Formats: sequence, structure tokens, C-alpha cells
Amino acid sequence: MVKIAIDMMGGDDAPEIVLEAVEKAVNDFKDLEIILFGDQTKCTLKHGRVEVRHCTEEITMDDEPVRAIKRKKDSSMARMAEVVKAGEADGCVSAGNTGALMSAGLFIVGRIKGVERPALVLTLPTISGKGFVFMDVGANADAKPEHLLQYAQLGNIYAQKIRGVEQPSVGLLNIGTEAAKGNTLTKKAFSLMDEQNVFNFTGNVEAKGLMDDAADVVVTDGYTGNMILKNLEGVAKAMGKMLKTTLLSSFKNKIAAFVLRKDLNGLMSKMDYAEYGGSVLLGLNGIVVKAHGSSSAKAFYSAIRQAKIAGEQNIVETMRETVGKVNE
Repeated sequence: MVKIAIDMMGGDDAPEIVLEAVEKAVNDFKDLEIILFGDQTKCTLKHGRVEVRHCTEEITMDDEPVRAIKRKKDSSMARMAEVVKAGEADGCVSAGNTGALMSAGLFIVGRIKGVERPALVLTLPTISGKGFVFMDVGANADAKPEHLLQYAQLGNIYAQKIRGVEQPSVGLLNIGTEAAKGNTLTKKAFSLMDEQNVFNFTGNVEAKGLMDDAADVVVTDGYTGNMILKNLEGVAKAMGKMLKTTLLSSFKNKIAAFVLRKDLNGLMSKMDYAEYGGSVLLGLNGIVVKAHGSSSAKAFYSAIRQAKIAGEQNIVETMRETVGKVNE
């Protein structure tokens, strides 16, 4: 049985979409238990494997992250992280304030010994539908070469345990594929990755190859990673709008759209972030999953499923035994 703690109040459309996602999750997974944290009066869900714990405070998107976690002790997010730290829950999921959740992960759940900086990891879609693990997408704007090496170690385990890739290829995001390309950070990181034998390092990866299965795991610093992520989101939305405008621009195009509707829906589904769940803060002593603030019930359900798989695969223990020991 896997037990997941959930912030019922986090997100733009909480608690409605959270409750809808939780209901589907406990109905689909008979070995899943949920602890909901939030305003008990707003919980309409009743289920034998769902426990509700009332909280008198709530962390909003406008709150200063560190201050909110330290001062709002009875907030749904802080209480959720506390049960993960205590070992009562295997992991937690929230669509709330990203900075506050990261602070809760660092200050309450705590880092794995030997891990200098936890990183935010996300699974992004590719043209083939295979997808790839991308990190860091914003936990640390600045990074040292040693941090990128740790990210690669963490990402390698994540790809194996969560995505089921037997021997993941690990690439370093750079401005060229040649070993000599890049800045001081990437050149040193390349050397460190090339010298190790813990994971399958395949060299530098260019941004243009990300959606074309350039590697199973792609590593970069949080500043660059977040820029890439926001750019991909923007391009995807723009392409969707352009396609819709074109298909509805004439009677002929509308007929074509009608004929191709199933294929177009399949294409959109392949590129739908909701299928891949949330971003995971790797390197902590517990599973912490960040769902998108504007998550639909489908996306939040995927984040719960992601946390459940991580709990079943004992990913935290694996990281303690490998990454932690390697970097002691």
C-alpha cells in the first residue's frame, strides 16, 4: 500500500480539481491511500482510503515562499510535508506556490545526505511519443559542474525507476555537440560526466534535438532549463493557435479538419503535458511532486500516479544508496 499526502488547497482551481483527481486515483488504484490537507468544510469527497485533516491556514501564490513555510505552520502545504518527513506518507503532491513547495521540501522533508542541491525534473514529450527526462527546470538558477553531475545521477535513476528505461542515455544541454563547445560550466561538467562510469553519458545535446529523442535524460542548470521549458510551452501554444486558425479559415479547411479530427486529437494528446504528470523535486528524503498551478483534474491525477509509482519503486531509497554514497 502506498500512502500519498496531498495539498487540497494548492492551485488555481483547487479544491475542485484536486478532489476530482483524488477520487479517480483511489478508484483506479486499490493499493493507494490518500491524506488530504486543507479546509475540511470544502471537502466533498468521502472514501474509505481517503483521510481528511483540517488546516486553518493556506499558502497563496502571492506569499513569500520561505517566510510562508516558516510562519504558516498549520498550512496545508507545511502539514503535508511534515507527514512525509515523519515517514507517515511515502510522498506528497501540490499544485500550489512552487517556491513554497521547494522550501517545504528543503527545510521540512530535507535533502538526502551527499546531495548538494535538489533539482526539479520534468518529463517532456517528443515527436516519437517516447518523451525525455529534463532537469533542472528551475530549482537552482546557478549551478556548479558538480551539481550538473549530481543531476545526471539523479535523472538516470528517475528514468530507470519511473519511466522504465533500462539503460538511459544521458546528455548535457549545450550550444554544440562537440566536447570543446560551451562555457566554463558546461566544459567542466562534460569532463566530469565523461570520466564517470555510473551512467551512460552520450555527450552534448543541442536544444534543437530535444524533441527528436536526442537523449533519455537531458541535464542543464535551472536558469537555462526554465527558459527552455517556457519557450517550448510558448511555441506549442502558438502552433496550436496557428493550426486552429488555419483549419477554420475556409470551408475547404473545415472539411479537412473534420476528416482528420481523430489524427489531430491523437497529435494533441501526444504533446499534452497532462499525460506526464508534474515536476518532481529530486534529491530529497521523500517524494515531492509539483503539479502545474493551472492543472486540470487529468493533470493532477497524473501527478498523483507519478508519486505513487515513485513510492512503489522506492526511488528515494535507491538515491540514498547510490547518489548519496557516491557523493559523500
